[in-house]
Amino acid sequence: MLRIGITGGIGSGKSIVSRLFHALGVPIYDADTRARWVMENDAELRQQLTAAFGPDTYDAAGRLNRPVLAGTVFNNPALLAQLNGLVHPHVGTDFERWADAQAQAGHAYVLKEAALLFEAGSYKQLDRIITVFAPLAVRVARVLRRDPHRSAADVQAIMAKQLSEEEKMARADYVLTNDDVQPLLPQVLALHAAFSAPPATPVNKERPPLPGQPFSF
Repeated sequence: MLRIGITGGIGSGKSIVSRLFHALGVPIYDADTRARWVMENDAELRQQLTAAFGPDTYDAAGRLNRPVLAGTVFNNPALLAQLNGLVHPHVGTDFERWADAQAQAGHAYVLKEAALLFEAGSYKQLDRIITVFAPLAVRVARVLRRDPHRSAADVQAIMAKQLSEEEKMARADYVLTNDDVQPLLPQVLALHAAFSAPPATPVNKERPPLPGQPFSF
């Protein structure tokens, strides 16, 4: 079974692409959603995070206090690295268990959706990588429509902490263009056909490592 990663900068529309694949019957692992689940449900990780970042890491109901944690680490590279060093191994283990279950169910391939696939190092678990590309102006406009509480400056600050679109595309095996001009569905269908056709041979090509492991909020 192939393990395919799908990534793209904020506002690129990678979640829309994932939903199209899901409609075709492809299992999707949403890394950001699962990371939050793991942070709330993995007892060992909860203890590690509370010890590292204090009792306010979780609220009175035991839920992850994301605003507090994000405010603590967002502009502190050392704390950000510490957070990622704790979280990413647990999420990697969670993905491996999930992917093994999908393989046993007979799927030809699965998708792992993650905004920081390269930055977090999780691309190393995957056989092939898809990058979803959209022009900068399109991405900013999408985020502002989706998240009206954000400003353009907020969006630019998030983008500055992500790998550039050029670097993502250079590192990817496939690039899907989601610019609101080129039809997206035919691009997805072409990849689905390629991934579903036997033999689905893993390639996992070598990609140079990246410094640091930013965490996605």
